[in-house]
Amino acid sequence: MNINHMKAFIEVAKSGGFQLAADRLHITQSTVSARIKVLETQLGRQLFVRKREGCELTVAGRHFHRFAYTAVRAWEQARQEVALPEELNAVVTLGVQMNHWERIAPAWVDTMQLRAPDVGTRVVADYSENLLTDLSDGLIDLAITYIPRQQAGLACELLMEDQLVLASTAPRKVTKHWQQDYVFVDWGAEFRAAHSLAYPETRAPRLSVGMSMIGLDYILKYGGAGYFSARTIEPLLKTGQLHLIEKAPTFQRPVYLLHPLVAIDAELLEVAKKGLKDVVKDKVNQSSGSDDGI
Repeated sequence: MNINHMKAFIEVAKSGGFQLAADRLHITQSTVSARIKVLETQLGRQLFVRKREGCELTVAGRHFHRFAYTAVRAWEQARQEVALPEELNAVVTLGVQMNHWERIAPAWVDTMQLRAPDVGTRVVADYSENLLTDLSDGLIDLAITYIPRQQAGLACELLMEDQLVLASTAPRKVTKHWQQDYVFVDWGAEFRAAHSLAYPETRAPRLSVGMSMIGLDYILKYGGAGYFSARTIEPLLKTGQLHLIEKAPTFQRPVYLLHPLVAIDAELLEVAKKGLKDVVKDKVNQSSGSDDGI
């Protein structure tokens, strides 16, 4: 199958229309239609239901979407790695759960550039479930996730543990119900379950965010409260920009490091793992001195 055909398929599925897909791909609508027709002929299945207001995936289209997406991503990564400049011998790709992007990724990249100057680095930020899929598909070399996936061919180890605390821009006491200015930071499925048990009488928050830094930036700008990593907000607590809410429940959030048991380049994987662990250790040493995580 042609990669460009699958790119057209993915874009039509995303945009919901052939003309929109053509505009985004900078080709004509007839070209997009022809590429989809070729795929449908090769697969022997209709991939889209055409409607006046647009189109939507058929059952066969939904099944094919995952394979097409993986194939296109694998091709793009292969093209990038094969076309390495002469001064680079390899590329290592790290997948980071989005809440740990700013805390880990820049320091890890700096560490890799110092320890392995002939190796290129690539960092992908995403949710844990997507990172595990990419790791299983071979699109990334190692991943930092909230999910301790036990899977054949993958190694999983505890990297660190976050303590999540409730903090506010103004001193206050904990209540049974969320306050109007409460920002719900989604730390994953386990956190959502524990949070529901701790606050069974709460209503849906006005604002929910998938990245803690977005939530933190928001309450620092507009005021409010939310659950954040204790170590991340420690400097803000010391300066009085944030205040811990008294008697509020705290939550532990384990963070795991996953990688293939058998790597294409085992030596390079060890360098990348060691760099990650040293970054975590340095963050701990820079904080108050406790040893329960970043």
